[in-house]
Amino acid sequence: MRSTRTAARLRRHRRVRKKIRGSANRPRLAVFRSNRYIYAQVIDDDRGHTVAAASSLEPELRQRSLTVETAGEVGKLLAGRSLEAGVDTVVFDRGGYRFGGRVRALAEAARADGLSF
Repeated sequence: MRSTRTAARLRRHRRVRKKIRGSANRPRLAVFRSNRYIYAQVIDDDRGHTVAAASSLEPELRQRSLTVETAGEVGKLLAGRSLEAGVDTVVFDRGGYRFGGRVRALAEAARADGLSF
């Protein structure tokens, strides 16, 4: 049976998630990327709660197409919301995507705005 790109990404995601777990003092920054939007959440896996979230569906970013710059804006938004919630250290979960392009831009913008991974 042939594997699809989505199935391969989900396999990679499961493999990465075996090793990465977010806790209360160091939650997980999870990234999901679709063709039109990018989403990021800071998740406390111990309680199963989302501490902060941001996406390119935000009203100020919704009209823009998904580019590296838009992903960077989402990273900045998420970093600000995380710091407001009292989270400054996270573990990065790339979601099975390659660490490059939009995923990397989101991570670097979050780092530049005060989150440490």
